Amino acid sequence: MTPPAVEDLLRELAPQVLGALVRRYGRFEECEDAAQEALLAAAVQWPAEGVPDRPRGWLAAVASRRLIDRMRSDQARRERESAAAAEAPPEVPNTDDTLDLLLLCCHPALTPASQTALTLRAVGGLTTAEIARAFLVPEGTMAVRISRTKQRIRAAGGSFDLPDGAEREQRLRVVLHVLYLIFNEGYTASSGRLLHRADLAHEAIRLARTVHARLSGDGEAAGLLALMLLTHARRGARTTPSGELVPLDEQDRVNWDRELIDEGTELVKRALAGPALGPYLLQAAIAATHADAAKAEETDWAQVHVLYLILERIAPNPMVTLNRAIALAEIEGPQAGLALLAALDGDERMATHHRLLSVRAHLLEKNGAAADAYAHYRRAAKATASLTERRHLESRAGRLRAQGLG
Repeated sequence: MTPPAVEDLLRELAPQVLGALVRRYGRFEECEDAAQEALLAAAVQWPAEGVPDRPRGWLAAVASRRLIDRMRSDQARRERESAAAAEAPPEVPNTDDTLDLLLLCCHPALTPASQTALTLRAVGGLTTAEIARAFLVPEGTMAVRISRTKQRIRAAGGSFDLPDGAEREQRLRVVLHVLYLIFNEGYTASSGRLLHRADLAHEAIRLARTVHARLSGDGEAAGLLALMLLTHARRGARTTPSGELVPLDEQDRVNWDRELIDEGTELVKRALAGPALGPYLLQAAIAATHADAAKAEETDWAQVHVLYLILERIAPNPMVTLNRAIALAEIEGPQAGLALLAALDGDERMATHHRLLSVRAHLLEKNGAAADAYAHYRRAAKATASLTERRHLESRAGRLRAQGLG
């Protein structure tokens, strides 16, 4: 097993090395395969032999050799590849190519969904199953999408040039969405025994800071960074010492990271003074409203509901409607929330989603329908691949059963 320190280092270096290879050789898919082989070699050798003095250079050299070996096997391109083989392995400068790799992945030859899926694979390191859950599609569908994406890259010549001007800004919009998905997967892992994947969350925040620094006047770049900071600030209160999930309304807010909250809140205040409201900024404003309440019962739910209503109008999404139902229930009672949830029953993406099932269970419980709540908690537990969430939902169901229900 690879030690955590080495694993963290490899995750950090992977997109940088891949970016350097693509910049030097093009041939994205071949570069990705070569980089993966170099990472596997490092995962085996470094724990036993020690991390080299220049780990990025080591990975780049190994990946370059693997790539050149493959290029040599192509008889039709022998001369060009022999010339490439004679060159020294690419120098990896003391700079981070991760953001440039993000821009490369967001090529206009790809659909927005393909751009996002490819970036999650190349930069975020997510598996096909994790990406599928982020998109609310079956794993098989996502596997086909990623395969077709690589085919389109190959058909386009396998190499991408970095954009500039208007095209660069357009690609950065896709980058923001990618970082949003990466952070969400890091904050609440879609599968596995851990609730958090801190490596993904930290990487998403780091990249969001980079994008915000380049687009300091952009409200959505600021909003995305603020949303990540305000959400990540709760991480210390989200689980018990034994790793059990603690819902937002039960968290000890003393354990929230006030430094991150202050930074995120200031970003929101400055961005709200701008000319437009975007989805990330609105979500950040909602997170700031929660952070402003010292206790859960002091939350300004009316303001939260209004912000979700605006968000639902400018960026309709079933998850937005689901969250608005929670806020509406706090204002008008659980029946109002349940009535709004009913509007999602016809959405195929949500019909068996554990979030809809769990929220409905919560509102049913608050409305006194304990038996129905028990059944929905059980269904929600079976629908999630996260072991932490499953234990929490089973605990909720078990509590109701202990009261003689179910």
